[in-house]
Amino acid sequence: MNRKDACSRLSVCTGDITRLEVDAVVNAANNSLLGGGGVDGAIHKAAGPELLDLARTLGGCPTGEARVTPGFRLPARWIIHTVGPVWRGGTQGEPELLRRAYRNSLQLALDKGVRTIAFPAISTGVYGYPKVPAARIAVESALEVAAQFERILFCTYSERDEAVYRQVIEELCT
Repeated sequence: MNRKDACSRLSVCTGDITRLEVDAVVNAANNSLLGGGGVDGAIHKAAGPELLDLARTLGGCPTGEARVTPGFRLPARWIIHTVGPVWRGGTQGEPELLRRAYRNSLQLALDKGVRTIAFPAISTGVYGYPKVPAARIAVESALEVAAQFERILFCTYSERDEAVYRQVIEELCT
């Protein structure tokens, strides 16, 4: 698949990731997998208490890795939980950890036969990762495997964040 075809499988929206009708949503989780704020809290709330019950049995998740659970009460069949790095200035391996979070999430999705997947902006909230470099890592990681998906969606919290993703996709796809 050429770059143009791969790029055509990427899309961006602003909205509530818990309402998207995709095969899998990615949760920007913390290491405990037991819920938290932001996207993590919203996914746990929307998925229902069954998610927390199952998450308690998983033993957490190291930064850069991913785990998969059913979607429970979400429209998505699967939730892929990944832990992105806390930003510490970029000298503590943060770019590689974030890249691993995206790649491991995408690989788990492929293992489950996922054809459509939605990502939040991992690590860019309370973890403080700068938005433009984080979006670049997200889009580059998606482009590596886009041929194996029908659609990879980046679901942002704000129109400003959506504009960042659109700019990065335009830069990488033209």
